Amino acid sequence: MQVVNWLPRTELPFAAPSRPELLEMPEPVVVAPVAPAPVAEAPMEPVVKPAERVKIEVPRPSLASTRTNATVEAEEVPVAVKPPVIPPPRFALQLLRAGRCLLLVELPTGESFQTRDPAYLLLKDMLRAAGLPDSPQIVGEPVRWPLLARGTMDQGPEAARDFVQGFLSARLEDAPCVCLWLIGLPAVRFAGEANAESFNRELQVEGLGSVWALPGLELLMEEPQRKADVWQAMRRLMARWKESNE
Repeated sequence: MQVVNWLPRTELPFAAPSRPELLEMPEPVVVAPVAPAPVAEAPMEPVVKPAERVKIEVPRPSLASTRTNATVEAEEVPVAVKPPVIPPPRFALQLLRAGRCLLLVELPTGESFQTRDPAYLLLKDMLRAAGLPDSPQIVGEPVRWPLLARGTMDQGPEAARDFVQGFLSARLEDAPCVCLWLIGLPAVRFAGEANAESFNRELQVEGLGSVWALPGLELLMEEPQRKADVWQAMRRLMARWKESNE
């Protein structure tokens, strides 16, 4: 019971006498109250309304500036542009002689003329109308382009023009003529350096002299109305080779 000292109120029989000092009641200890330490009041800070944040406008890139920057970057980084590959032209030409005229004729089928070919029969009719022999002589082998099926040699349009003009220049040195007929668009393009707009016109070509540009035989058969224009142009030039044949 956690009792340290226990004293009876009366003297018990056969008990040892009590010690008088244990019967004295100790005076109560008075503890002075301790005053609480004064708490220093913190000064009241004025309530300050937070300042509004200034909104900073961030400039956004416009579409024009974006394009300008893209253009500048594109200019700074040059891009290697490969030249377009131009396939070689394909054609077949036959050189003929009729009187004092030479005829560079497009072969419609790519093969040499046969006596019963419709294109060859039309050519004979044109020669008779022009007052020239209607049995032209073949001069050399047909000129076929490209020359090679494979290889690294340049066989573009400029190379074809140089080859055809060189071939004609060599034939003209062997036997000059008063007028060179260019029959068909390949002949007009690569010998006369002209196009279809020059059909039925007389042209002057350096190194070849006077040439006459004509539509191809196959085109004349497909579009017979072109024959009238050919006949009118022929009448203007006919005197040139007729005087030479007399």
